[in-house]
Amino acid sequence: MTTGTPAPFNAADYKARMDRAAQSAADAGLAGVLVAPGPDLVWLTGYHVPADTERLTLLVLAADREPTLVVPALEAPDAAKAAGAGAMTLRDWTDGKDPYAIAAPLLDGSGRFGVSDNAWAMHLLGLQRTLPDTSYVSLTDALPMLRGVKDAAELERLAAAGAAADAAYEEIRKVPFAGRKEIDLSRELAGLLEQFGHEQVDFTLVCSGPNGADPHHAPGDRVVQDGDMVVLDFGGLKHGYGSDTSRTVHVGEPTDEERRVHDIVREAQTAACDAVRPGIACQDVDRVAREVITDAGYGEYFIHRTGHGIGVTTHEPPYMVEGEEQPLVPGMCFSVEPGIYLPGRFGVRIEDIVTVTEDGGRRLNSTARDLAIVG
Repeated sequence: MTTGTPAPFNAADYKARMDRAAQSAADAGLAGVLVAPGPDLVWLTGYHVPADTERLTLLVLAADREPTLVVPALEAPDAAKAAGAGAMTLRDWTDGKDPYAIAAPLLDGSGRFGVSDNAWAMHLLGLQRTLPDTSYVSLTDALPMLRGVKDAAELERLAAAGAAADAAYEEIRKVPFAGRKEIDLSRELAGLLEQFGHEQVDFTLVCSGPNGADPHHAPGDRVVQDGDMVVLDFGGLKHGYGSDTSRTVHVGEPTDEERRVHDIVREAQTAACDAVRPGIACQDVDRVAREVITDAGYGEYFIHRTGHGIGVTTHEPPYMVEGEEQPLVPGMCFSVEPGIYLPGRFGVRIEDIVTVTEDGGRRLNSTARDLAIVG
């Protein structure tokens, strides 16, 4: 397992990201980028806003301006401690003042701006009232690959997160499953992710028996029984970067059909991972996996995309789905997770994170993909 703590990102790293975002916006014909609290702000500045707040916090990036963070005065001291603070100007505002009047001079009054997806409607509408000739588009639509290509330091963190998730899987498969509630196994799995260094656990799905046919089943009070197929899907953040892996285990000996369905999913997942290389479209990864499952007669039971990007969030662009023509580029990281879901009976999913290399793809998960037998 990858060990040690990677060197922290510094102001120069964040400046390079902000400069790249501003230039990418200009290249896309935008006047700039407006970033609200959330993963984009963390990635661009290192600033974690303490909590959701109705007070306007807004990073303004434009190719012809210095990066500026508009921030409430009471939170300015925390913003000034962010790792990227040295690469931007802080402009604070106090309660009782109009924050949109503070932000407005930083914007081209007739420009079109990319806005981080999780910006509050209240804040966007406030800007629009103050600058009625401005217009806005979501960053996912305008600059979907802004965070899509990872550098070496980011890949190091993603590899460490993947190794930690692998270690959690190796431990959970040793524990008894039969006779225990899904929710209890889910909590144990969350504890293992934390034990192996995750500072944030996003999900620990334990989907047993017929619940395995629901890809996003929330673990509940169902007691796992002998003979159950169990889908495990879990992940979170380590060193600020995501893990997400799925394995399917069986309580006791599986039937021939259960083994066959698992083998089909494994074949589809292997084929899709092997297809990864620079230049092919994201949708091609989905097509490869889907073709294997369809040819085996289970196409109607593969009911979701083959994968999603991962980075400072566990789900982000690019998406491995039909219609996504974005070519793969070295440094992209995404899940490859085909599945088969038989309603009322069981489901199977196998998932690894894959990064695109100069001549192919490399998995960031290494645990066995065969059907593990648990007690």
